[in-house]
Amino acid sequence: MTQKLFLNDANMTSFDARVLDVTAEGIVLDRTAFYASSGGQPGDIGIINDVPVTDTIKSKIVPGQIVHVVAHPEKFSAGDIVNGQIDWARRWSHMRMHTALHLLCSLLKGHVTGGSIGAEKSRLDFDVESGTLDKDALNDALNMLISDDHRVTIGEIDEAELDRNPDLVRTLSVKPPRGAGMIRMVTIGDINAPVDRQPCGGTHVTSTGQIGPVTIMKIENKGKQNKRIVIALSENLAAQAA
Repeated sequence: MTQKLFLNDANMTSFDARVLDVTAEGIVLDRTAFYASSGGQPGDIGIINDVPVTDTIKSKIVPGQIVHVVAHPEKFSAGDIVNGQIDWARRWSHMRMHTALHLLCSLLKGHVTGGSIGAEKSRLDFDVESGTLDKDALNDALNMLISDDHRVTIGEIDEAELDRNPDLVRTLSVKPPRGAGMIRMVTIGDINAPVDRQPCGGTHVTSTGQIGPVTIMKIENKGKQNKRIVIALSENLAAQAA
């Protein structure tokens, strides 16, 4: 299986790898910094050698295998040594957004019923009690957590510990992968008194201050107890308005 370089170093933008296979789905490498679409976070794009990578996905044929969808797969053969470079500006936006959504989780009770991460805007759906959420107050609280510049760390717990603490899992639609014995955890703040701590296989910034100001664009009702909260990086909104 492909070694997932992004799990230990989300800031890696360039890497060398060997082509393991060229399939109908795309190019399989022995190691990659390209994140494969999952958990609401889009797959990375970029280039391998000079060939555009238009998406990165999890194989539908071989479970757990990462596939790089490329414009010209015929330019690759098994055994080739290649260089990959991700579209860093897009990935950086995804990382900032993803961490901001974790902070949003810390401010609301209830499970996450769905979500989507994008470079321009992102959303989370929450199963919360009926009633109106105060958008301005929530916006202020979210930006306060960001400006407090909490450290973001990656760790692991074993499956038994997760079973003892089921409330660590906030998402109803995406469950942490099991079978390997250990679960990857993302912690924001002090490990002993975290702002947020939950299983996650995505990429994140290393401190909340790197997110920068965000704006809650809208809060929508998506069912009797389902609230959709849409956020954007404030700098993008300012650029669009200019």
